[in-house]
Amino acid sequence: MSTPHPALFEALLRLGDDRLVLGHRTSEWCGHAPILEEDIALANLALDLIGQANLLLEYAGAVEGAGRDQDALAYFREAIEFRNALMCELPKGDYAVTIARHFLHGVFSVLQWDALSSSTDATIAGIAAKALKESRYHVRHAGEWMIRLGDGTDESHRRAQDAVNLLWPFTGELFMPCSDDAELAAAGVTADVSSFEAKWRETIDDVMLRATLTVPEGAWMQRGGREGRHTEHLGHMLAEMQIVARSHPGAQW
Repeated sequence: MSTPHPALFEALLRLGDDRLVLGHRTSEWCGHAPILEEDIALANLALDLIGQANLLLEYAGAVEGAGRDQDALAYFREAIEFRNALMCELPKGDYAVTIARHFLHGVFSVLQWDALSSSTDATIAGIAAKALKESRYHVRHAGEWMIRLGDGTDESHRRAQDAVNLLWPFTGELFMPCSDDAELAAAGVTADVSSFEAKWRETIDDVMLRATLTVPEGAWMQRGGREGRHTEHLGHMLAEMQIVARSHPGAQW
């Protein structure tokens, strides 16, 4: 069965933009992490995410067939053209926010990559198989820190709980399918993201319990990023991320 290229292009943008934006946010910790070991660890997490985004956006450009490569898609789109979940674009916050975001999004990513590793699209399946290994490490790293912060001092517990409270209303968007998802999922190209929520919650609840943290209940879930409706934070981030490429278009490094 042939896949409609516009639908596949949008699906690849959703996958790639999540990793590109979250990777850039994580890179903002370079030289600023609380300890040297974490400075290196977060830099590696950022590189993993940006590497995944590079592969996904490269494929998206090929699917689009408009002559745009991964660099063009990363550096020469406006905020309204990005399809990342809102959670990914929020400011980096303190260290607890960074860890909580990597944990909440990372558990989702593991489930997503695991499903996509069986995609009928060979390119997506190959990217997913590589990314799955990386994302499992991300979850292990973030999960251990969630427990360390939550079950640590009064101050670390407060900061971890504040981080979860801040991010929780943005988690629902991860599981909201877009209009073109059903056709792609039926063809075995992508996966139904709504089917991940129960398993995601099992892992979240287990770690939150061990971290002595409370899962927020009844929170209103934010959405809009998948349709290009973003917070003001993305525009500010893109201005910084894109300035060199836009100042020297066509430059070869």
